[in-house]
Amino acid sequence: MTYRELFQEIMHYGTFDHMPVIHWTEWPETRQRWLQEGLPPDKSEHAFFDAVPMWAGLGVRLGLLPEFEYEVLEETDEYRIFRGGDGVICQDWKHRSCIPHFIDFTLKEARDWPEFKKRLQPDPARIPGDLDQHISNAEASGLPIQINTASMMGWIRNWMGVENMCYLMFDDRDVYADMVMTLADLVCWGIDQILPKVQADFGFGWEDICGRAGPLVSPDIFKECVAPGYRKIRDKLEEYGVTLYGIDSDGDVTDLVGLWLEAGVNIQFPVEVGPFKGDAMKFRKIYGKELRVIGNFDKLALEKGRNAIDAEIQRLIPLMKDGGYIMMPDHLITPGVALEDYRWYLDRVRELRF
Repeated sequence: MTYRELFQEIMHYGTFDHMPVIHWTEWPETRQRWLQEGLPPDKSEHAFFDAVPMWAGLGVRLGLLPEFEYEVLEETDEYRIFRGGDGVICQDWKHRSCIPHFIDFTLKEARDWPEFKKRLQPDPARIPGDLDQHISNAEASGLPIQINTASMMGWIRNWMGVENMCYLMFDDRDVYADMVMTLADLVCWGIDQILPKVQADFGFGWEDICGRAGPLVSPDIFKECVAPGYRKIRDKLEEYGVTLYGIDSDGDVTDLVGLWLEAGVNIQFPVEVGPFKGDAMKFRKIYGKELRVIGNFDKLALEKGRNAIDAEIQRLIPLMKDGGYIMMPDHLITPGVALEDYRWYLDRVRELRF
């Protein structure tokens, strides 16, 4: 059974007796540690770990087209301040992995939206020139095939910043709704360029719209302004026989999971544990088998030794057996994880049988 076949059996509650052994990726500092601990520098990590990537992705270019002109405004040995292709001015550090410090935005309020909207329209230039080769490679990979469904909230937050977006949602709600629908329309156009050529297994988008205190979008605004965009994309996916639609959002997603599900999003990733106490089993009890989850293994357990790793695996075995759930760490592997402990974790997943 290929990983793609296994993915389908698990997500549709079919017949399976094991988990895929997935290696996502790690922080650059983690890789530097692992190289010192014996990771071959010239060998594929997936080959070294005998593990599979998460999936094979397909899609058109869904971001701003054209992008804004990149401009360096200040540079030192430690950092660079620049205006990026998304129009955001930010400070990025050269010698450490971290989120950039956002300084200013081109998209600040409703009157700035038309300039962005015209850069989010269908265009043949968005279609990869080697699309057929990408499709052929994806089909030959044996991996689940994912089609990109962009972002209904997270990209807007990145373009505007949290404060500007929050003001816009209340002061100019119709403009915020138009932003969402513009993105949804572009996604649906992209799906129409790809899915006549290949059968995808699921759609998948990115949000990162939640933090420690929950979502940055209120339930009312989600229902009025955001849900219609998700539903439009879900309907388009179903035209091509795709019934799985996933979202990547870090933070405490508890207050949005049910709303996402109502809007057609039925896979949650990564359901972080950490300070948010994300619990995929709790979600299963609330929402039943219509909600699927990928992730939810506490990445920090990998830093705490093999007893902690095994305890985290045991916590999730009932959900693995139940189906609709694929176990993998809930974010990038941190620098505190020893190479041999990570290999031991992968071997434990490889040995699981239900």
